[in-house]
Amino acid sequence: MHPLAKLDHAHVWHPFTQMRDWLEREPILITSGKGAVLHDVQGREYLDGNSSIWTNLHGHQHPKINAAINGQLKKIAHSSALGLANEPASVLAERLVQAAAITNYDLRFTKPQPSSPADRRSEFVNRNLDKVFFSDDGSTALEVALKLAYEFTRRTRGPKSKPRFLSLAGAYHGDTIGAVSLGQIDLFHGAYSRLLFKTDRVMAPYCYRCPFNRAKPEREDARKYRKCNWECVTKVDQALTKQKKRGEPYAAFVFEPLMQGAAGMIPQPSGWLRQTTDLARAHGALLIADEVMTGFGRTGVTCHVDDTALARVRQHPEAARAFATTRVGVPVDFLCLAKGLTGGYLPMAATLTSQRVFDAFLGDYEEFKTFFHGHSYTGNQLGSAAALASLDILQSRASVVARAKLQRALHDELKSLWALPNVGDIRQVGLIAGIELVRDWRTREPFELRERAGIRVCEAMAKRGVLTRPIGSVVALMPPYCTTPAQVRKMVQALAESVEECLGRKPRPQK
Repeated sequence: MHPLAKLDHAHVWHPFTQMRDWLEREPILITSGKGAVLHDVQGREYLDGNSSIWTNLHGHQHPKINAAINGQLKKIAHSSALGLANEPASVLAERLVQAAAITNYDLRFTKPQPSSPADRRSEFVNRNLDKVFFSDDGSTALEVALKLAYEFTRRTRGPKSKPRFLSLAGAYHGDTIGAVSLGQIDLFHGAYSRLLFKTDRVMAPYCYRCPFNRAKPEREDARKYRKCNWECVTKVDQALTKQKKRGEPYAAFVFEPLMQGAAGMIPQPSGWLRQTTDLARAHGALLIADEVMTGFGRTGVTCHVDDTALARVRQHPEAARAFATTRVGVPVDFLCLAKGLTGGYLPMAATLTSQRVFDAFLGDYEEFKTFFHGHSYTGNQLGSAAALASLDILQSRASVVARAKLQRALHDELKSLWALPNVGDIRQVGLIAGIELVRDWRTREPFELRERAGIRVCEAMAKRGVLTRPIGSVVALMPPYCTTPAQVRKMVQALAESVEECLGRKPRPQK
């Protein structure tokens, strides 16, 4: 065993890892990376199939981000945000506000849904998120939004108000106590139940395993062949109505827009997000969008990338919005960002909110209306410099076109997996994909947790030079934006071969 691996075994406790299993084998120990490629201490090469746990946008060692960090290092690495301001954080706040703005221009690229007429949405078109609170990671971004929403509700509804929150089944919003309270995954959160405050859960739109979906399994994304009456939307409406009848509407509805990550890469059918957020707002709830995973271009440049869409992207690169909520024209009260904020270089997060929320915390010093919350590294200069460089890259025409091509290449390559009988559903939203593994696609029968189906497949993929991490029996693919079509093909091929090797089923001819 390599000396560094021995040090890891001796001292490092890894997140979300059963350490007894970890200590039984030598870990892959990464030493360097460039573009979409990682190298380990043994000199082996791997493709970064999940962007280093959903954080790396533009590839490792990107020269523009490297240069931005080096340039900032020549000035200052960090100074406190308590009582002081700094240059890169101030500029970054403005850039984030601009990126998050929903304008009339966005609506040219967003067709109104019947459930949400354009004239109704126009009330919120100019309701910009113009205040930014910096923190350290996704959990703290949600913690900030939670505390602000809680206190804003008390200050606007009265001090006797008891703010309550609604989130989706399968929700994961981080690991700080407040963020855990918003989560709805018992496997992760059950152990801490006595530490948490109560939040309500409502049905998530999991089309593949929806009890209301009457469609038989097909070799296609379940969202496309579902047969239902939008019962998932009705359930949200019922929960909101029930709480309002109790005399106090929910303080906020918390959601990941377009796709739930840790729930198992669960995508939302077209129209669900707009319908449910319209309902929540109509019932008096604030909207908290968790874009820790989906932000900064992850949900793609358009719903479907064909030749026509590619031509439009080339002509109007500014239409490729950075966030899922702005891409579909859904205004929110809180936008939580992290992971890709610095391009995957440094830990940094941001919570964007409105002037209306900000004003609720203004007052004389002795009134103690201050937002009593903070972090030592809030607005860190190095992180801000990296984030500014990342935004420059993200908003460039070259990056937008490259992402559109990558989205298309991923879609085309994933189609080959339908030939495998152990592939039940393939779910893609932009540059995020989840492949659900089952015993047989005709029955949707899941693997038991103890069988470790997803883990075994990912271990086999690592032997083939592709690194990713499963969510139960769902294998996630989320390549960096610099990934080439050939590299995408290798990722998908490694997945296909690993599924056949580990799950032992030969593909049957498709009818």
